[in-house]
Amino acid sequence: MGVFVFLPLVLPLTAWPVARLAERHLHPRAATRLLTGVGFVLALCSTLCLGLLAIVGTAQLPGNPLPDGWADPEVRAAVPHDEVVGKTAIVALAAALLSCGAFLTHRRRTARQAARALAGLPGGRRIAVLPDDIPYAHTLPEGRIVVSTGMLAGLGSAERRALFAHERAHLAGRHHRHLLLVGLAARANPFLRPLRTAVTYTVERWADEDAARAVGDRRLTARAVGKAALLTPRTPLPATPAFASPGPVPRRVAALLAPPPATRPWPPLFTAVGAAAWAALVGTMLSAMASANSAFTLIVILHAATPL
Repeated sequence: MGVFVFLPLVLPLTAWPVARLAERHLHPRAATRLLTGVGFVLALCSTLCLGLLAIVGTAQLPGNPLPDGWADPEVRAAVPHDEVVGKTAIVALAAALLSCGAFLTHRRRTARQAARALAGLPGGRRIAVLPDDIPYAHTLPEGRIVVSTGMLAGLGSAERRALFAHERAHLAGRHHRHLLLVGLAARANPFLRPLRTAVTYTVERWADEDAARAVGDRRLTARAVGKAALLTPRTPLPATPAFASPGPVPRRVAALLAPPPATRPWPPLFTAVGAAAWAALVGTMLSAMASANSAFTLIVILHAATPL
């Protein structure tokens, strides 16, 4: 395997420039899909890489449950500096798995809290209006829009149309899935946190653009976004897309006051964002190939050390 086994751990460092260029220059829909896919694949590859290193490191520890043949010099020679790297990988892999587990547990707890809040309302309605003076509006993964009476009271009738169009766009685009995948990726590899921040913003921009097209008025949508942000006193739940946040609201308003973004699916190569997009794809492919090559090589070595 050689030093190439470490490639999936290093490539996520490119997440920051790629995220910055994509969220600024790509259509929000394309940026969301690109960054989510890149983040998920890079996280999967880096986790696989840690697992491979952990196997080599664990095989050398006294009392391990693995076959003795897995600690042979041929296996250990497959990874440079196997002793230090292998033991470090065990700790890093355990931390990544615990962090992902905590993230999923938090989402389940949030879903249960939302279910309890909606327990007394009719289950067949897609829009649930809660009698709450605190202004908020967000969607639930099962396909419902939750809005408070405080939010509705602070918006005009036209602005309410923009609000509901925005929330329907979240449901139609299944934005909670993008947030789930990129959230797990950021927990599995901290270098991918810029992608999570960028996707959190681009899903809101995606919903803003769909809402502006639905109501036919970009200025009205911008006013509704800004007004809802002023009404909202606190940050909504991080696992649910919300109308007023997350994401820099002034940037969203400025984007809505500007002409609509280009809808081309992919930017030209000889531009900054095009080069970044291609670099992200090439880096993702290299990471996947390095992980697959390392896994295959290690399986061959372990099979040779312990024939079935």
